[in-house]
Amino acid sequence: MVDVPAYFDVLGDGVEPTRFAASQWSAAQVVGPALCGLMARQLELEHATDGFTPVRLTVDLFSAARFEHTTLPTVRVRDGNRIRVADVNVVQNGKIAARASAVLLRPSEQPAGELWHREREPVPPSLELAPTGPEPKIPLFSSTAAQDDWSSVPTEHENNARKRTWQNPIRVMTGEELSPFQRVAMVAEATSMMTNWGDGGIGFINTDMTLAISRMPQGYEIGVEADSHFSERGMAVGVATLFDRLGSFGNCMVTSVSNAARQISSAQLDAVMASRI
Repeated sequence: MVDVPAYFDVLGDGVEPTRFAASQWSAAQVVGPALCGLMARQLELEHATDGFTPVRLTVDLFSAARFEHTTLPTVRVRDGNRIRVADVNVVQNGKIAARASAVLLRPSEQPAGELWHREREPVPPSLELAPTGPEPKIPLFSSTAAQDDWSSVPTEHENNARKRTWQNPIRVMTGEELSPFQRVAMVAEATSMMTNWGDGGIGFINTDMTLAISRMPQGYEIGVEADSHFSERGMAVGVATLFDRLGSFGNCMVTSVSNAARQISSAQLDAVMASRI
């Protein structure tokens, strides 16, 4: 796995970002999915034990994480028979750049009865267009109700329609395979892009992410489909559904703040996608 791109390298008592971790908002800033995956990894390693599985991850991205040595202290806030809660901080130069909290549950018997379900399920791209496999892939995007316009060219989706993406991300740590929890933590951060992307590009940057899942994703690829976007006076909230080839399994919510002075255009995103080919 050492030849597969990753966001971080282990170094001493912590980690350091690689060149792949640069954000499109600023090359000196670590991109959101990298931080989400990093904190998910640490929480999973230290607290997803004794039969507990993560069902919620709440990430606060309140300060720019830089390309510096990073430590990830965690604390177990609550440890019960069925519910466990743990926190982690991203610490650089003695300051907290981001933090996350995870709720972990012990699986049990499913109760009886029928419940309401989403009326329309998101549809993944065809296997011919997006063959499955362990290696990271260039993200695909779609923006029509028919969901048959998947492509890796963002300018083809420069509109105000519902957005969705299909992704197999790069690794969190050099030399390590992704766990399903790390994988979904990174891909779910695309909720910000999917819910804040309009016909003028992306003008909001997310300040947090709350991921909630009923099961772990199956396979290597995960989809994110926008469900809603509400914004006023430079503040936004968006919610998306997460899905794989077996169906929907959770959702993600982000709150975002206007970054209009550095709005990311679809043409900029085209260049990013082209560089990954």
